[in-house]
Amino acid sequence: MDLLQQLVNGLTLGSLYALIAVGYTVVYGIVQLINFAHGEVFMIGAFGGLTTYLALFQGTTAWWTLPIMLVGAVAASVLTAVVMERVAYRPLRSAPRLAPLITAIGISVFLQELVRLFYGKIPGLPDAKSRLPFPRIDGVTGPAFSIGGLDFQRPALFTMGSLAVCAAFLWWFINRTKQGRAMQAVSQDPDTARLMGIDVDRIIVTAFALGAALAAIAGVAQGLQNNNIDFRMGFMAGLKAFTAAVLGGIGNVAGAVVGGLTLGVVEALASQLGPTAWKDVWAFGLLILVLVFRPQGIMGARVVDRA
Repeated sequence: MDLLQQLVNGLTLGSLYALIAVGYTVVYGIVQLINFAHGEVFMIGAFGGLTTYLALFQGTTAWWTLPIMLVGAVAASVLTAVVMERVAYRPLRSAPRLAPLITAIGISVFLQELVRLFYGKIPGLPDAKSRLPFPRIDGVTGPAFSIGGLDFQRPALFTMGSLAVCAAFLWWFINRTKQGRAMQAVSQDPDTARLMGIDVDRIIVTAFALGAALAAIAGVAQGLQNNNIDFRMGFMAGLKAFTAAVLGGIGNVAGAVVGGLTLGVVEALASQLGPTAWKDVWAFGLLILVLVFRPQGIMGARVVDRA
């Protein structure tokens, strides 16, 4: 039974990783960019949700506050991602691969310090230099409940449900809408797509916005699970999400979901079989093994042959 309980815990953690990893994958599939600042977009989403709550609903725990918090979180993350793409990445689109990679690391540190130093200076908002309590929401947070002898945390159901809904929406968007088909065309050959009348810049911004929206939902989900948020929360979560994307197959949306769930289960089972402090060792050790023996990932990396 303990093993089954750890499996449930692992699926919860993996759902969080998968939500962030899908955002990595969407951006990589379009512009072949590993956006190491994506973890900070996730962090800003959590702070956006908290800011919305403090500005509009402080003192209430009604369930209907959560959708509006999610709107605030998504707005903050999407705005950050769009500005980041326009200011930092677009001018480097024709530069060597190393340039945008280093820029992403710089943006990551910049966003962390921006929140740490200036969030508390906004009237009505607390200082962000330490952990901030995240609001409790009726029906979404609260005591765990048991089914068949297994304990289920209420925020875990929200996290797993969010992953299912977001993955289904993303599949529909990419495969069934005009904008999604344009994204596929740009990912295969942006120059030809531009000649066919597709606005490549707009498609790239759309990819960044989609990834940021998923990261924002994940940020709120982590706040609900941990009951607190921190300006440093995006660093390790971003690394784990990148690991999940590579495990599943970088550029493969379904692979990002599978990779995230796999990584979460591995961490949970590692905590059951050994010291909890070693869970990161197991996670990144698994990444090394996959890169050595199956570099294309569990479900295969999406390879684009561009002329």
